[in-house]
Amino acid sequence: MKINFKLLQTFLAVAEHSSFKKAADALFISMPAVSMQIKQLEEQLGVALFQRTTRKVDLTAEGEQLMITARRAMAELESGLARLQKIVDVQQGHLSFGCVPTIASTRLPAILTEFAKKYPGVSVHVKELPQRELLEAVRRSEVDFGICPVEEKSDLDFSMIFIDEYVALLPKSYDDKGRAGISLRELSKMPLLTLGTSTLFREHLNEALSTNGLVSEHNYEFTHVTTLVAMAEAGLGIAILPRVAIPGKTRLKTVKIINPALTRTVGIVKIKGHTLSPAAARLVDLCNQQLASK
Repeated sequence: MKINFKLLQTFLAVAEHSSFKKAADALFISMPAVSMQIKQLEEQLGVALFQRTTRKVDLTAEGEQLMITARRAMAELESGLARLQKIVDVQQGHLSFGCVPTIASTRLPAILTEFAKKYPGVSVHVKELPQRELLEAVRRSEVDFGICPVEEKSDLDFSMIFIDEYVALLPKSYDDKGRAGISLRELSKMPLLTLGTSTLFREHLNEALSTNGLVSEHNYEFTHVTTLVAMAEAGLGIAILPRVAIPGKTRLKTVKIINPALTRTVGIVKIKGHTLSPAAARLVDLCNQQLASK
């Protein structure tokens, strides 16, 4: 049985006011329209809902039962709509997103701190994942979106935020002799400290070395940026990292890699055609504002 929502509203108005006229005034419709809608509802249900006299309108036993059910349903509907409105207004909700560690450990704290101030009712779950694993998490809908290096050809939807260049962390005593940076050939002759082979960053570095006919032994590999930088500061070797991953305080000199310059494009990734929730969309906007300005 399909009952028109408007008919139930009219029924409740008549039941609450015990009057067709008062119900019409409350609903801002004519009294004949109220009578017609009640008659239509009674015909659909196959029972009389009101006992009508010249002085008042009383509910029948069936009308009493419908009023109890309709009030409960209306209260649940209003509660659900209120919750939905809070989500739309980003007053509450939940979102989950992925972020590559090189960005999560440096730029993400400021972004999430500002987001928490603006939208304290939204809970956020962050997954720190290497780029390949992050993309799979997006494909499986384990996260709403991801922040990671962009691939040119993909089944996913990428939106660029900024270009991130690769740099070398060298001792403060390093003399650049007035040059704009250090060449990959010069770096290949040094003991290099890099992130693990599972990262897209490492793929870019290996590809650049191979394309330029260079060979370099990656004497030490690390999983976390903080560990890599600490090892470089201890004098174990030269760290190569995306510029965005460089910590704010380090005793090392940050030198751009040239000949060739190495870069990656960082952006937002999500499933094609997928519409983000209001909370996720606000966080993406914040990421675009803060990351693009760096």
